[in-house]
Amino acid sequence: MSEEQNKPADATVEPTEATADTAANQTDAGSPEDRVAKLEAEVASLKDQLLRAMAETENTRRRAQRDREDASKFAVSSFAKELVSVADNLRRALDAVPAEGREQDDVLKGLAVGVEATERQLFAAFDRAGIKKLDPAGEPFDPNFHQVMFEIENTGKAAGTVVQVLQPGYTIHGRLLREAMVGVAKGGDAGGQHVDTKA
Repeated sequence: MSEEQNKPADATVEPTEATADTAANQTDAGSPEDRVAKLEAEVASLKDQLLRAMAETENTRRRAQRDREDASKFAVSSFAKELVSVADNLRRALDAVPAEGREQDDVLKGLAVGVEATERQLFAAFDRAGIKKLDPAGEPFDPNFHQVMFEIENTGKAAGTVVQVLQPGYTIHGRLLREAMVGVAKGGDAGGQHVDTKA
């Protein structure tokens, strides 16, 4: 064999793209300290982006959990609104039975006892569902929970005090389900300040 046959066919090695990029980066980056500083800045930027993404994910998870809880608490609101009318009618039925009629008529007494038992069961179901009755007689007017139907003069109570409840209100887990319809004192001897009842 001759020497030319032992020699590799192509003795010159051309630089690959990776080698060319590394060489270009070394010339562009400057000193190793500059390169380290640049990489540290990039790491800090990526870490900040990661922390922000994790915080956003956690906020989304919390928001979804809160929405799920609200949906489970307040999903029955429209159904509950219908049932509070039933509670009103049960109370009206009981109020229509005169006390002396109960004692004289056993049938009337049995009917009243049955309606009272039904009303108790309904309010027990309301309690389990987080529904509370608002009976604001004697309390100051609150436009968030009361609707003023009329004002009464010379009641001896401070202006804006609820003196008559026409229809009780209801809340579900603290949120208004139905506002109470009330009559409030227009003014009186108690010298209370005027309350805007047209809110």
